[in-house]
Amino acid sequence: MATMSALQSSFTSLSLSPNSSFLGQRLLSPNSLSVASPVKPAENPCLVLAKLKRWERKECKPNSLPILHKMHVKFGDTVKVISGRDKGKIGEVTKIFTHNSTIVIKDVNLKTKHMKSKEEGEPGQIVKIEAPIHSSNVMLYSKEKDVVSRVGHKVLEDGQKVRYLIKTGELIDTIEKWKQLKEAKDKETTQVAVTSAS
Repeated sequence: MATMSALQSSFTSLSLSPNSSFLGQRLLSPNSLSVASPVKPAENPCLVLAKLKRWERKECKPNSLPILHKMHVKFGDTVKVISGRDKGKIGEVTKIFTHNSTIVIKDVNLKTKHMKSKEEGEPGQIVKIEAPIHSSNVMLYSKEKDVVSRVGHKVLEDGQKVRYLIKTGELIDTIEKWKQLKEAKDKETTQVAVTSAS
């Protein structure tokens, strides 16, 4: 009991002022902590951006949709490859990707793809597919004159805006051509529907 009362008396006699130190460390009162200058928030906060690979980066509008680039080629155009591994090959444009300005040309830029079997007992297979190629690597091609040319735009007498080949003056966008393309596309879709049904 005597030791307990002695301990209590020593604690009460011990008074710590803000300037005093305890075991070599300076003690701060709660008032001195509040007087310290407040931490200012950063005016320009650092934005965290997703690190995408070089080929996945896409320029976007403020509404997060990709910017669509205008291209000198359209679906169904006959083009000639002017650079790359398939330089000199001629083909028809079958697909267009406007967000990264790439196109797929029939029988050009073929890549091998290893397909897994879809059903049990069916073997896997290796198929050749047409990979996209950048639109800047192709030029429009004239089958009649056997030349490549840049594309020009002009307005006809009836007010229709069409594309034409600058070297030959040959019109690219004609009503007959678009009708033929539409008919060919309709035939393909009906054939795919028939084969999938059977």
